[in-house]
Amino acid sequence: MSEQARKAAAVVAEAAPGFRPRVGLTLGSGLGALAERVENAIVVDFRDLPGFPEPSVEGHHGRLVLGRLGGQDVACLQGRVHLYEGHPAQAVVPLVRTLKLLGCETYFATNAAGALDRDAEPGQLMLITDHINMQFANPLVGPNDESFGPRFPPMDGAYDAEHQALLRRVADDLGVTLREGVYLATLGPSFESHAEVRAFARLGANAVGMSTVPEVIVARHCGLRVAAISVLTNLAAGLSDMVLSHEQTLQYGHAAADDLRRLVLGFLEGLPSASA
Repeated sequence: MSEQARKAAAVVAEAAPGFRPRVGLTLGSGLGALAERVENAIVVDFRDLPGFPEPSVEGHHGRLVLGRLGGQDVACLQGRVHLYEGHPAQAVVPLVRTLKLLGCETYFATNAAGALDRDAEPGQLMLITDHINMQFANPLVGPNDESFGPRFPPMDGAYDAEHQALLRRVADDLGVTLREGVYLATLGPSFESHAEVRAFARLGANAVGMSTVPEVIVARHCGLRVAAISVLTNLAAGLSDMVLSHEQTLQYGHAAADDLRRLVLGFLEGLPSASA
């Protein structure tokens, strides 16, 4: 996996000589339009990057978009892969490590999730402050590459406190409702049962989805600072009369895109200078 990341980074370096992104972003279901705002964009398809599996889910394009966004040099993963597609957890390793090798200091994940709090509304955003891994898989299983990180990386403080504070300030300045809480990741692809939803809430989760946690584990292992936002596309099963579907996920993902766009741009614009 490490060698694939190095080969992928070499492909990117050839496509964008001298480009060194500061922030890597993953844009989840229905949220990929943010990549269309990248200035002076250079686009590399996942199929051209060693170790990058092609997404098979609607709303995930499978492209790496390099350029300028919010005053920062960025690398946007326009789409992600999920374990429920049949990939092992290790499939996310080359994607995140390639961002590290390109020069990224921060990994910013976005996703679509179901809310476990009854007072949440579809289309609201949630700042992820911690996670629970219920996918029963870890992308770091197997030989450890010490050049990226230690054998036993800690996950306390996985979501950077300074980045969280910045996102809160930006949301307040913009008048964007920003909930916050714990994200729980399941394997999928089936949505959760009513009993599972009740159990997850008792475990302390505020939202449930099928991604992000493996990426965060890899990002923290290799020293990237992490920020993450969920778009709450629905109340989880049993909390409303709504019938869950992926089409609904895409619908509310698109509806929340403007708030997410403004929040991400504000975050990028508000980052301290690299020398600070």
